[in-house]
Amino acid sequence: MEHRSNDIATQRATGQDPAPGPPIIGALAARGFRWLYVLDAVALFGVMCLVMLVRFGTAWPSASLAVHLGGFGAATAVHLVVYYFGGLYDRTFRLGRRMWLGRVAGLTVIALAACALVILPTDRYPIPRGNLPFVGAFVALAVTGNRHLSRILRSSRYGPPRVMLVGNPDDMALAAKHLAESDRDAKVVAQTTDPSRLVELAEAHTVTDVMLVSETSLEDIYPEPLSSFEAKRKGVYLRVTAKNALMGLRNVRQIGGMPYVTLLSHTLPPSKVRFKRACELVLLVALAPILIVVTGLTALYVLAVAGRPLFYRQARTGFQGRPFSMVKFRTMYPDAEERTGAVMSSGTDDPRVIPACRWLRGTRLDELPQFWNVTRGEMSIIGPRPERPEMTQRFSELIPGYERRHEIPPGITGLAQVRGRYDLDPAYKLGHDIQYLVNWSPVLDLQILVRTLWVMIARRG
Repeated sequence: MEHRSNDIATQRATGQDPAPGPPIIGALAARGFRWLYVLDAVALFGVMCLVMLVRFGTAWPSASLAVHLGGFGAATAVHLVVYYFGGLYDRTFRLGRRMWLGRVAGLTVIALAACALVILPTDRYPIPRGNLPFVGAFVALAVTGNRHLSRILRSSRYGPPRVMLVGNPDDMALAAKHLAESDRDAKVVAQTTDPSRLVELAEAHTVTDVMLVSETSLEDIYPEPLSSFEAKRKGVYLRVTAKNALMGLRNVRQIGGMPYVTLLSHTLPPSKVRFKRACELVLLVALAPILIVVTGLTALYVLAVAGRPLFYRQARTGFQGRPFSMVKFRTMYPDAEERTGAVMSSGTDDPRVIPACRWLRGTRLDELPQFWNVTRGEMSIIGPRPERPEMTQRFSELIPGYERRHEIPPGITGLAQVRGRYDLDPAYKLGHDIQYLVNWSPVLDLQILVRTLWVMIARRG
């Protein structure tokens, strides 16, 4: 026990998060487990039971007690799934306060609606309909309260945030004053006017959070040291000013009574990446009968006009920059790149393309085998198109931030593909890819799917 206490004290002194308890808890935490799951489940189930007791006493209507409790358990599970994909369990940085109530209330309404959609055909309600307004209101308050409780417990266990201020002297003095008045649990341990010293000072003073309090060039922070800070769970915050507000900043949090936005080296949080994957798997299952028939017919055509090999495999850069083997129907001559090497495709007019296969490229039917890559998790149905590793390396050297397009698995189709052509400049493609990541939603994916069908019909290469 004494050894454990000394370890925690040392980790606090160095600004690290202490180990989360027994080995089994540590293993679960490494896989994404959070005690908030348990707190929210208890709150959800408890609120449902409490509302029933207040409304009906101990004489609950109709069904048996076991049926009611089973319904509450099912409704609790639905809420937790909606909260998870809504981002309520994404790990957050410690400094500043977020406006949780509105977000939690919106997700609670979605969860209750999901319960209704599941149970309307059976006419069995896990929550009595008259209870829904009260359950919704009290659940939103309870789940919001759990976020504040989690914040208090985290500060109690890990100690106060250790803050470094970056900017001009006047802005740093003002920020320090505001922190002392509004965020008394935060401790300013370092200040600098030189962004190039961030890593040095962060290590020397065991900083947990970095506040950019003046106008700062993002080139001074991205991609490094922002990526390294994020890997070590150090928060980096940019003060919102009239100038940078023109970029349409979202998810603003209050620190020291002033608005800041958290800077991240990635665009989509893990919950959204997994939600996107879940949506695409559902779509893949729904389309499977059509895809199997169309792919089979296309394979027979390619075999007849182009012969063997039927498929063409090529190394491409995938999720987080990892290479994978992308498969498609072969539409070029077998020795197409022996003389040219790796070059950008020029679409259906590419002289390397077999004439009888040009229409396949125009309609994108040559990409059908990539649904196998989607099934394996190497690709998405919709996302940035994957490039060859040698091209990726070249573009990364020429185009700042090019690596950000690898935040999600690459797609069979994407925003750049429905708005541009095969030979669209890589820098312009990156603009479309970043726009897609920033604005991702299932509705946007649906829009891209519809536009992809139009591109296929119009054979616009």
